[in-house]
Amino acid sequence: MQDILLRVDKISTWIGHAFSFLIVVLALLITWEVFSRYALNNPHNWVFDVSNMLYGAFFMMAGAYTLAKNGHVRGDVLYSFFRPRTQATIDLVLYVAFFVPGVVALTYAGYFYAAESWAIGERSSVTADGPPIFPFKTVIPVAGAILLMQGIVEIVRCVICLKQGAWPSREADVEEVDVDKLKVIAHVTDNDLEIPGGTNAKETTR
Repeated sequence: MQDILLRVDKISTWIGHAFSFLIVVLALLITWEVFSRYALNNPHNWVFDVSNMLYGAFFMMAGAYTLAKNGHVRGDVLYSFFRPRTQATIDLVLYVAFFVPGVVALTYAGYFYAAESWAIGERSSVTADGPPIFPFKTVIPVAGAILLMQGIVEIVRCVICLKQGAWPSREADVEEVDVDKLKVIAHVTDNDLEIPGGTNAKETTR
């Protein structure tokens, strides 16, 4: 079971990493448009629509990745002090009561939303002769389905935690390294950070 959970985590992670490059594309597009508009006096109306679609696709497709990394915002003022089983109980109730119905509705409605857009060859009406937006609308049900798949994995994790009393492991990814972890990696101790005068580097930063 753990192998299956980690495999789904890897899929969500791969998708999140792949779509993260849309930010690079978006940055290059905006840079080029600014240069074209002000240096060449040749603005392009379609850039506004395309930039919105690029960011929207990135935002939606990153949802499953963020869930896989347990990175969504939560009100954890008290949550972090609870025992794992209590945390799992709260998460399980919220997943079943809110997450699953909401994401299923998003995927279901998004499918028909995208299908209708494809049927009429919908184009953006924000600007004259706007770009086609049916590919972008297709992202809605796809992102919903992937998010639902990851959500089911999280529900299974809650059940496992309720049975075992501890959270199962997650797929590792790039994370921010704090000072203590950095010391371990670099094989540095507090004594190594001492400076003349009886103080150390930690104290000088206070």
